[in-house]
Amino acid sequence: MNRNDVVPGPAGGEMQAGDGSPEGGEPGAGDKPGGARGNGPRNPWQAQGPEAPRRSAGIEDIFRSGKGGGPGGRGPGGGWPKLPVGDTRGWLPWAAAGVVALWLLTTSVHQLNSTEQGIVTTFGKYTHTIDAGLSLTAPWPIQKVKVADVTSIRRDSIPDTDGEKLMLTSDQNLVDLSYLVRWNIKNLKNYTFQLKDPDGTIREVAEAAMRATVAEVPLGDVMGGSGRAQIEQAVRTRMQAVLDAYRAGVLIQGVDIKKADPPEKVNAAYQQVSAAQQEARRDQSKAQAYAASVVARAQGDAAAFDAVYAQYKLAPEVTRRRMYYETMEKILSSNDKVVVDGQTTSYLPLPEVRRRAAEAVPPEGQ
Repeated sequence: MNRNDVVPGPAGGEMQAGDGSPEGGEPGAGDKPGGARGNGPRNPWQAQGPEAPRRSAGIEDIFRSGKGGGPGGRGPGGGWPKLPVGDTRGWLPWAAAGVVALWLLTTSVHQLNSTEQGIVTTFGKYTHTIDAGLSLTAPWPIQKVKVADVTSIRRDSIPDTDGEKLMLTSDQNLVDLSYLVRWNIKNLKNYTFQLKDPDGTIREVAEAAMRATVAEVPLGDVMGGSGRAQIEQAVRTRMQAVLDAYRAGVLIQGVDIKKADPPEKVNAAYQQVSAAQQEARRDQSKAQAYAASVVARAQGDAAAFDAVYAQYKLAPEVTRRRMYYETMEKILSSNDKVVVDGQTTSYLPLPEVRRRAAEAVPPEGQ
């Protein structure tokens, strides 16, 4: 019904649909409160009768309800006109479009940093591997992306508790050993799909390789010294060979032995044995040094005798007499006896007289 349509009024009069009085007339005096008119024309924008259905508000009704209140056509409370809350059909397409856009953005666009790679699967089957940077895939659930750090070094401590890890050496001794394994991922596809539990497999392979290597060396090499570095290198080589055979996609960076001690129950006895071994090595070193000095002195005496013998062969009588005089001088120099005219006496205190005479002589320069 248009606003310019003519509707019949009371007593045969005519009125405009948008006017409140008959043609050109003033509003009737019989208007009733509540918008109902006794004799006037009925309001075409309001349902008539108690059982008439109420239609939803239109855009003109929304703005008409805000007239006359606050400034700028706002409502009586000064707020903006309220939007209809009953009819949400106009907002549903926009909300659905926003949800779809968010779904596509979060499941199709992937930003990976420099240390990461991603495994792309299509309906659960491997498709390809994406590298660092921005990548696009089909949205979930068509394609899924599993991201992993492939360059950072991972560290596994074995054992992971404070308990003992006893291993048998080649000389039938037990040693409590703890060590650290450093590794990273070199093939993300194999690491993801080849083994059911790659982390657990690495730990088991490390323990097997360490036990096999320790069983080939004595306890002394395990406890310290240059043998420890050789053990670490041998364990790393064995682990890498086994994991490559499994196609685990793992690169072993190194193995570090953190502790190599005797079992706790025999630690006190082992310390005593170790102290005794150190004392034995110290005494052995002293004996070797003394033997070396004796040998050197003997070699020197032999060389001197050889030199004298060479002179003796040239002049036997002269050499014999000179050797006799030197020997007698060496013997009698520490003897208190004094030889006088071929006779010896121990009663003449000549050494004492000589010593007192030497003490009575003033030093030079006084």
